[in-house]
Amino acid sequence: MKQIVLNIIVSLTILSSCIAQKQANITSMLDLDYGMPVQKMTLDNNVQMAYVENGDKGKYILFIHGLASYIPAWKKNIENLKNNYRCIAIDLPGYGKSSKGNYQVSMDFYADVIADFCRKKNINNVILAGHSMGGQIAITAALKYPDLVSDLILIAPAGFESFNKGEKQWFRDVMTVDGVRLTTVEQIRVNYAYNFYNMPKEADFMITDRINIRATQDFNDYCYHITQGVNAMVDQPVFEFLPTIKQPTLCLFGSQDNLIPNRYLHGGPTSKVAKAGAERIPNCTLEMIGGAGHFVMFEKSDIVNEKISQFLSKK
Repeated sequence: MKQIVLNIIVSLTILSSCIAQKQANITSMLDLDYGMPVQKMTLDNNVQMAYVENGDKGKYILFIHGLASYIPAWKKNIENLKNNYRCIAIDLPGYGKSSKGNYQVSMDFYADVIADFCRKKNINNVILAGHSMGGQIAITAALKYPDLVSDLILIAPAGFESFNKGEKQWFRDVMTVDGVRLTTVEQIRVNYAYNFYNMPKEADFMITDRINIRATQDFNDYCYHITQGVNAMVDQPVFEFLPTIKQPTLCLFGSQDNLIPNRYLHGGPTSKVAKAGAERIPNCTLEMIGGAGHFVMFEKSDIVNEKISQFLSKK
């Protein structure tokens, strides 16, 4: 028994040492290993936009991550879809390897950044794929720049669930810079697990990266942008504008999404929110994917990739 305990202590010591060593090598979020070449583009407002690009044929799909996320969240989708499409995934301003500053963050700000990026890339017709907050950003961009966006792929999008004035203030009160900054390692692990129905082992890198960036010089700015993203979502809702979306839309939800609807404020099945939003979009196909949570595009990437390919092949 004593030997077993000793082995456990030694193993934990080695693990802690490895984590500490990895953290010591990361001084900026620029040091994160995405596992694929990252490019940069300077936009009109001096934002340095980080992005990855894969595939050399077909239409452009621009992938927009969700709150507190980053480019690698899309890697299992890009690996498959790059065979038939030009796939670009971006780090939004304030996240990942993109610049972080005192921007006037709003849904319009994000939409303008995407439009500026596409202009500089000479992309005139783009499919926007957005996850969670990225879904609400994609909707905003499609409404603001209808001639730029040809199709929408909304994956567990924010914006389908409505909140009253008091509920919006609750989000602002709960999501603070210090609250994000001081999140413990254990709570980080719990938070990520909550984003999945059954978190796969290959998603562990998200937890490791989130733990390691706490020691980086740009971590406080990242925390600030998370709070600003929450404010942007509640301050510029899109639910009432869904009937004016002109683009063909594919909407994908994990049936066991723990984040939509908000369990503290509303509760109930995810399908109820999904149908309420999808039914308001004139040309929308809704797919509920069983055995998947909020990160459905990672947890059930094979199904999601197939649904996306089927949707786009009909055009």
